[in-house]
Amino acid sequence: MSISKTYNPAEAENKWYQYWMEKKFFKSVPDEREPYTIVIPPPNVTGVLHMGHMLNNTIQDVLIRRARMQNKNACWVPGTDHASIATEAKVVALLKEKGIEKKDITRAEFLKYAYDWKNKYGGIILEQLKKLGASCDWDRTRFTMDEELSEAVADTFIHLHKKGLIYRGIRMVNWDPKGKTAVSDEEVIRKEVNQKLYYINYKISGEDGFITIATTRPETIMADSAICINPNDERFSYLKGKKVLVPLINREIPVIEDDYVDMEFGTGCLKVTPAHDLNDYELGQKHQLPVIDILNDDGTLNAEAQILIGEDRFAARKKVAVMLEEAEQLQKVEEYKSQVGFSERTDAVIEPKLSMQWFCKMKEMAEPALKYVLDGEVKLIPDKFINTYRHWMENVKDWNISRQLWWGQQIPAWYLPNGKYVVAKTHDEAFALAKELDASIVKEHLVQDEDVVDTWFSSWLWPISVFDPTVFADPSKEGNEDLNYYYPTNDLVTAPEILFFWVARMIMAGHEFRGEAPFKNVYLTGIVRDKLGRKMSKSLGNSPDPLGLIEKYGADGVRVGMLLCSPAGNDLMFDESYCEQGRNFANKIWNAFRLVKGWEVSEEVQSPVNAIAVNWFESRFNEALAEIENHFSQYRLSEALMAVYKLVWDDFCSWFLEMVKPPYQQPIDKQTLSQTKVFLERILKLLHPFMPFLTEELWHDELFESRSEMDCIIVARYPNSGDSNTELLKDIQTIKQIISEVRNIRNTKQLSPKEPLPLAVKASSAVAYETYTDLITKMANLNEFVLVSDKIAGAGTFMAGIDEFFVKLEDSVDPEAEKERIGKELEYLAGFLKSVDAKLSNERFVQNAKPDIVENEKRKKADAEAKIAILRENLSVLSR
Repeated sequence: MSISKTYNPAEAENKWYQYWMEKKFFKSVPDEREPYTIVIPPPNVTGVLHMGHMLNNTIQDVLIRRARMQNKNACWVPGTDHASIATEAKVVALLKEKGIEKKDITRAEFLKYAYDWKNKYGGIILEQLKKLGASCDWDRTRFTMDEELSEAVADTFIHLHKKGLIYRGIRMVNWDPKGKTAVSDEEVIRKEVNQKLYYINYKISGEDGFITIATTRPETIMADSAICINPNDERFSYLKGKKVLVPLINREIPVIEDDYVDMEFGTGCLKVTPAHDLNDYELGQKHQLPVIDILNDDGTLNAEAQILIGEDRFAARKKVAVMLEEAEQLQKVEEYKSQVGFSERTDAVIEPKLSMQWFCKMKEMAEPALKYVLDGEVKLIPDKFINTYRHWMENVKDWNISRQLWWGQQIPAWYLPNGKYVVAKTHDEAFALAKELDASIVKEHLVQDEDVVDTWFSSWLWPISVFDPTVFADPSKEGNEDLNYYYPTNDLVTAPEILFFWVARMIMAGHEFRGEAPFKNVYLTGIVRDKLGRKMSKSLGNSPDPLGLIEKYGADGVRVGMLLCSPAGNDLMFDESYCEQGRNFANKIWNAFRLVKGWEVSEEVQSPVNAIAVNWFESRFNEALAEIENHFSQYRLSEALMAVYKLVWDDFCSWFLEMVKPPYQQPIDKQTLSQTKVFLERILKLLHPFMPFLTEELWHDELFESRSEMDCIIVARYPNSGDSNTELLKDIQTIKQIISEVRNIRNTKQLSPKEPLPLAVKASSAVAYETYTDLITKMANLNEFVLVSDKIAGAGTFMAGIDEFFVKLEDSVDPEAEKERIGKELEYLAGFLKSVDAKLSNERFVQNAKPDIVENEKRKKADAEAKIAILRENLSVLSR
C-alpha cells in the first residue's frame, strides 16, 4: 500500500471495518485461552447514538481490543433492551398518527405493530456503534425480548415466587399518568419547579371558626381524610377532638394529632390525603383513616371527587382555586419552589397512587450483593461509589416489578374466577395447578395477568442470559459451554446513575442463579457535559451529533477526543476541540510515517548519534509502556492515552525522529531505519486500542514487510515491557533541556535556526558530555561544544540540572538585562523551594506519602538549592 499525502479517515474506516467483519476477527468461541468478556449495557431499541453511548462504548472497545492483542479470547456481547415504557410510548404515538387508539385494538394486534416498529428502528444504534469501531461479536447479538430470554424471565419469576421472594399486594407506587403504568423510584427524575402555595380555609364543624391549611395541590382536597396537628403545638390545642369540613364538598373529617407534622411549614397544620401522597398514606395507616382515590389512571378526576369529574388534574387545580376563591375559602396564594417527580420515560408529572402490584423482596438478595463489593470481589472504579452502593443496599426497598403495559414479558400468573391465582410458565401448566385449587375450573376461565414485568427484570439477568437462558428454570443446572467458559465476565462499563437498579441487581441475580458475581470490575463513567458544565441534552441543544463528529474528525479522532477528557467516575467536560486534537494526532502519526518512508537507505555503519538515539528511545518506550500498563491496571484510561500521546508526539516525533533524521537529501543507515520501523510497529500496537482504523491502515503500509490477509494489527501481540536504562534516560532529559535552552536563546535574540552557535559547559554533575557531544551539536546546531572549568564572562548563561552553560554571542550580553533575567529565575526558584519545603515540613505528608515520592521531593529541594547558589554567584560576578 502506498501512503497518500493526507489520511482519509472515512475510506480507511469503511474498508477495515468491513474487512474485520469478513475475516471474523470479532468472533469468539470457547477455546483453551484465557477468556476476557464484556457484556454491553444494552441500549434501548428506541435509542440513537448520543455522546454518553460514544464514551461508554469507546472505553469498552479499548479494553476489548487490548485484551484481544494480549492473546486473550476477547468476547464482547452486544444487544438491545426492549425498553417497555419508552417503546410502548413510541408505538402508541405511531398508532395515533394512523388514527388508532391502543384501547381499540387487541394485545396481539398492538404487539404486531410494536415488533414492526422494533424491526424497522430497533437496530439503528448498533449499526451506529459500528461507525465508532466497536468490535463486538455481532453473531452473538441479543435482544431482551428474544424468545429464549423471555422464557428466562418467566423462569426467574416462577423460581423467586416459589422461594417466597415475589408477592402481590396493594402499595403506594409512582404512577405515570401518561404511560399509565407504575415506575420505579429510580425512573423518577426530581426537578425543582415553580409552584403556588394555596392557603385554604377549612370550616370547623359546628362552629363559626376555621383552620387554614397550606397546600400545593388544591385539586386533591376532595380526597382528604383528616387534618393533622402536632400535639406539641399549643396554637392548635383548641382543635383536639374536633372535626372540620372539606371545602367545596362539605364532607366531615377528623382533626388528628401526630408529631410527624412540621410546625414551621406552611400554617403548621397538614391535610392528610392517604390515596395521593406516600407520607400521608403511612400516616393514614397509622391512624386507620379511609383511603379516597379521586384520580383515574390517566390523571383525570373520577366520581369519588364529586366535582370536576373527568377534568385533568392540572386543569382541576386551577378550577378548584377559582371555586375556592368564589366560596371565600381561599385565603391567599404564594409563589413557591419545590421538588416534583417526573417520569424519566414520558416526562409526565408522577402521581403517588395506591395500586395492586407485584413486588420482589430485596433485603435477602441485597446482603450477599453488598458483601461482594465490600470484600473487593467486585471492584467499583472509582471506589468513591462504594459508600453510595452501601447506603442503597442497606436501605433497600422491595422492588415493584409489574408494569401496566403490553410491550414486555407478560407476568406468568393466571387468575381463577374466585380471585385466587397460580404462577406457571404456560396456560397448560397453570391449568394443572389451578385444578388443584378448584377441581371445577374450566381452562377458558383461567386468565393471564395483563401486566408485564419491569424492563430491568430482564436486564438484571443479562450477563447470564446472553450465554445460557435455560439455567433460570433450574439454578442447580450445570450450564452450557458458553456460560461455563465466559461467566463470570471481566469488566462492566456503565453509568453511575444505574449503579443500583441495574448493576446491583445483576450482582443479586448472579449470586442467586450462579453463586458468584457476574463481573469482577465495574468502570463507572461520568456524565458527558458541555464546556459550561451543563449536562448534554436535546432540549438544551448542546449535544453534538456523534455521527457528524465522526464524519468531520474521523472515528479515531473522536475516540481520542472523548478519552482525553474522561477520568473514571468524573464528569467529562466535552469540547469539540478535543476531537480536533484527536484528528491532529492522527495526522501527526501519518506524517511521521511519510517522513520515514521518504528516507533513502545506505549501507553505512550506524553513527554514534543514531546509536544513542535508538538506545534512548528503546528505554523511553519501555518506561512509557510500564507507566501505561500501570494506568490500565488502575483503569485510568484517560491517563493511559495521554502517556501514549506524549510518547508518540513528543518523544518519537519531536525528538527521536529529529535525532536520527539524515541531512537534506542524504541517506540513513540501514540499521537505524530497521530499528525505526520496529519502533513504529510497537507504537502502532500501543495505539491500536485507541485508534483502530489509522493503525490498521498503517500496519499494512509497504514500509513494512508484506503481510498475509490474517496478519492484521487487531490480532497482533501487544508489546511487552523490557528494561530501561535509567541513567541514559536521565542524561537525555538533561540534553533535551540544553537543546531547548539554546533554541530559546535563538528565539529571544532573533537568531536564525540555521546559524551555528558555540556552547560551553561548566559541569558539576556526572553527565558524560563527551559521549553526547555529536548529539548536542547536531540537535542544537552548534559549531563548538566544549567543557570549561571557569565561567565565561559576557556570555549568555542557562542552567540544565546543576550544570551551567554559556553561549558566546558576537554581541556581548547586556549585564543589566542578564541581571534582570537571573533575578526573575531566582524569584521563581525561591517560590518553588518554598512549596517543596512546605511539603517536607508537613509531618502528615512525610509519614503517609510513598517513600519514592518523599525522596523525589528531597531531590527537587537539593537541585533548587544548587541552582540558586550558582545563580547568586553569577549575579555577584555581574554586579562587580
